[in-house]
Amino acid sequence: MDDMDQRLDEIARHPFRAKFHLRGRERATAEIRGSSIIRTHARELIATRLAPAQPYKDGRQTPYRGHPVFVAQHASATCCRTCLLRWHQIPKGRELTADERDHVVDVICRWITRELQPSRRP
Repeated sequence: MDDMDQRLDEIARHPFRAKFHLRGRERATAEIRGSSIIRTHARELIATRLAPAQPYKDGRQTPYRGHPVFVAQHASATCCRTCLLRWHQIPKGRELTADERDHVVDVICRWITRELQPSRRP
């Protein structure tokens, strides 16, 4: 188990984060589209909704449902800049660097991959 898995396990122990799972339409989307398409969607969503120094509606910009990336963002504490600061030590008030964007996308995709494993099926 690496550092990212340990961090995801720690985040999953938080009661609010623990209730998020891929179900129904979001699960089907992740399974049908595959990891490369979901990663592309995650990159695009992070670039527009989270990467700017002052994201529009920060703290309320990520829906709870509608796409597997949205569910994963809440589950992995990558949904807003406040959560990024608290859980991932990525500061607010400046645009995310390329490495930080990659980290956020990697966390989201790792959570989705873990969620799709048969042993984790809700």
